[in-house]
Amino acid sequence: MTAPKKLFIKTYGCQMNVYDSERMAESLGGQGYVETQNADEADMILLNTCHIREKAAEKVYSELGRLKPLKAANPDLKIGVAGCVAQAEGAEIIRRQPAVDLVVGPQSYHRLPEMEKHVRGGERALDTDFPEEDKFEKLRSRPRARRAPSAFLTVQEGCDKFCAFCVVPYTRGAEVSRPVARILDEARDLVDRGVCEITLLGQNVNAYHGSGPDGTEQTLAQLIWELNGVDGLERIRYTTSHPNDMHDDLIAAHAECGKLMPYLHLPVQSGSDRILKRMNRSHTAESYLQLIEKIRAARPDILMSGDFIVGFPEETEADFQATLDLIEAVNYGYAYSFKYSTRPGTPAAERPQVDPDEADERLQRIQALITRQQQDIQAAMVGRDLNVLVEKPGRHEGQMVGKSDYLHAVHIENCTATVGDLVPVRIVEAKRNSLAAILR
Repeated sequence: MTAPKKLFIKTYGCQMNVYDSERMAESLGGQGYVETQNADEADMILLNTCHIREKAAEKVYSELGRLKPLKAANPDLKIGVAGCVAQAEGAEIIRRQPAVDLVVGPQSYHRLPEMEKHVRGGERALDTDFPEEDKFEKLRSRPRARRAPSAFLTVQEGCDKFCAFCVVPYTRGAEVSRPVARILDEARDLVDRGVCEITLLGQNVNAYHGSGPDGTEQTLAQLIWELNGVDGLERIRYTTSHPNDMHDDLIAAHAECGKLMPYLHLPVQSGSDRILKRMNRSHTAESYLQLIEKIRAARPDILMSGDFIVGFPEETEADFQATLDLIEAVNYGYAYSFKYSTRPGTPAAERPQVDPDEADERLQRIQALITRQQQDIQAAMVGRDLNVLVEKPGRHEGQMVGKSDYLHAVHIENCTATVGDLVPVRIVEAKRNSLAAILR
């Protein structure tokens, strides 16, 4: 009996890349590969890359340099680069690093089995097209092994917004949405294998406009209501959203759909209207705050999350103060803040840059404010009764760890529940980045 080939995947970046890595591993399973967590024993290494951060390509080339000794020790080892850096760099990756056998963009990874055959035959393989065929339709059926109780499900890809700082429209392409029926099929399959919480993914997930059963386009809210009817699916989440696509039916779903969790990640990026215009964000601070007010009127207990870019080109201290004011007004349960970094080819990369030391100082100030808000909200959870989806054993005897409705990590002491159980708990302590609870 032939021993299975071993596949090592290193995933960078967003949740969609996590999903893509799972699907790539599944597609190569048909070629006799099983996943390994040890690159040293792999027959194929895939780097599934992200182009969001500064010098993303150089970091990939550095990683490829670290892999060269493995290739020297095992000439049969195949090395591939996938994802957004692969899309952006293309053949340049193979030119700069001859150890690479395969380069595939995020819209073409359904062709991996065919590409793998070519590289096993001694060829190089490159595919960074935006093919017309639906990659999800071409992918192999997902294997039947049981899964963790929570899973990602991509429903929308690409972006038509063209924010001045972002490369996604160039690496992921235009917005495209999967048909409702195919999403429902994948969701039911996940539930059959033990999943009870699904997070719907998209670069602009609330811009979803997939084809429904009657051929008409459906909104994300309509899709959520379809998923609400899937037996065994207990929780629905979605990320990432754009304020311009937060329509009334989706806001109403937060009020009316019991399976849609009271958590919303809604990036604003800045509180300065001047900077928002320079970012090409197409909303203002006031319109964003009005939207938050509307969402909270529909679901008063909703926990808000956001993204902020600090030190965007031409940002003044007054612009930055406007961002701090917006954060104070919203009161975020979570927020992610980043110092602006240039992305080659984007409009903002050509503009006057903020002094790096000043940007660092602003980042520290914004993170201190966000941390205070997060800890205050976690402290307010003490004494509340919540539901927790148990995901894994904790570090201590009798302890289990899971996620609350609000996406907080919760450590449950003296817990008799098993992985996959949805259990009622009482919060007894707020820690720095998590909550402690007991079963009710």
